[in-house]
Amino acid sequence: MLEYLRNAADKPVAKILIGILAFSFVGWGVAEWIFGGAASDTTLVRVGNADVTIQQFSLEKSRELAAMTREQQREVYADPIKTQALNKQVMTTLTTQAMADNRAADLGFVVSDAQIAREIRAFPEFQIDGQFSTFAFDSVLANSGYSEASFADVLRRQVLRGYTLGAMSIPVEVPEFAVQAVFDARYAQREIDYVTVDFDDSKVGNPTEDDLRAFYDQNPHIVPEQRTVSYVLVPAEMDKPDSYDAAYEQAIAVEDDIIAGNSMADAADAHDAKFVALGTFDAENRPVDEIMNDVMLARVFDMEEGLESELIETKKGFVIVRVDKVIPSHNAEFDSVRDELVGAWKRAEQRKQAYVRANELLVDLNQNGKLDGKKTVNVTRAAGAPLDVLNAAFNSEIGNNSIVNGTDAFFVLHIESETAPDADEKKMAEIRVELEKMMTQEIAEDYNAFLLREYPIEVNEKVFNRFFAK
Repeated sequence: MLEYLRNAADKPVAKILIGILAFSFVGWGVAEWIFGGAASDTTLVRVGNADVTIQQFSLEKSRELAAMTREQQREVYADPIKTQALNKQVMTTLTTQAMADNRAADLGFVVSDAQIAREIRAFPEFQIDGQFSTFAFDSVLANSGYSEASFADVLRRQVLRGYTLGAMSIPVEVPEFAVQAVFDARYAQREIDYVTVDFDDSKVGNPTEDDLRAFYDQNPHIVPEQRTVSYVLVPAEMDKPDSYDAAYEQAIAVEDDIIAGNSMADAADAHDAKFVALGTFDAENRPVDEIMNDVMLARVFDMEEGLESELIETKKGFVIVRVDKVIPSHNAEFDSVRDELVGAWKRAEQRKQAYVRANELLVDLNQNGKLDGKKTVNVTRAAGAPLDVLNAAFNSEIGNNSIVNGTDAFFVLHIESETAPDADEKKMAEIRVELEKMMTQEIAEDYNAFLLREYPIEVNEKVFNRFFAK
């Protein structure tokens, strides 16, 4: 091409080509000058003084993919949710490393070339018969996609990360009194008395029209936002390139017909695609459908009425979704929920009567020390009485009397006494390990919060959104 231009520089066609090329390079330079380098900016996020670039992200993601099986790789390529999860994992790794780099620099940590050389020689993967082998070293690096310099850099950063974050993994010694306190609280038993006042034991009649309307005014029934949705599916085996490519071309043709003004049903029929009308539903009562998963549901409820989506890749193939109608949330008409109101009113009346009876029992218990119909039991935190009663029994003082609110009943409760558990070395050892893990995790979370404050993460929205555009 260049040889042709040199030989024919005086010809009109060549001059036009040279002019076009010159304008392209000038335009590139002008754009760089006007937008302040934005055209070549590859920073995804800035962590303190360190940048995480598109190139770093792509390299780290390639390494993660290379460590997967082919089946795992196909799942990532075909499933947007798994792709997003991998992207998040890679970004977390890179931002954590950047925070560690910042901290190591501020603390003045240095890893010498001699130390890196010693680390490399100690890798079992680089040894043959117990001795370092340059052949093994070169082979492993070639298969891993690393150069010597890039591998040394990764290793240096890992060592620095160990300096800054390694202390977080050291178990924290838990005081003996803390282990004993948790053991006593977890395995102690309490003797309690309680009476169950079931709502169903209260007898109520049928409500009047005025009763129902008054009850409805206090307890309005809200109909959640509903949407009428349809979609076109172009089926494909998304993990097979030939099927993927053919379905993509077919989906583009369907999309073009819809843009041209054809209905989704007609466009699907014209290109042997599948048209599905899901009807009207809300977010909590979606239809049973192979396409309408959580991700798709969120997308549907974020769209405007009368609009179609772009092509969406799913496990089943390519999908175009349309929101045909949006019905905003609203109060239900009284007549449409009258039967439901009758049942709700009766339950509310039963609850009122049950509370009156429970309060009578509590007054008698407080004044006279009597609890008619009581049941006396020894309970632990996990067994011996209804869960609501157990929670109240271990969250109140010994000697306390109270009414416990349950789902279908009220409980009148008296806490008589507590018995300490017998010593159990195995259980105490398990508690010690549990507390050590909890304290180590809390320290790590505090340190991570400190790093985030010291080295805040700033997202380059323009580049980030363009790079991760769905």
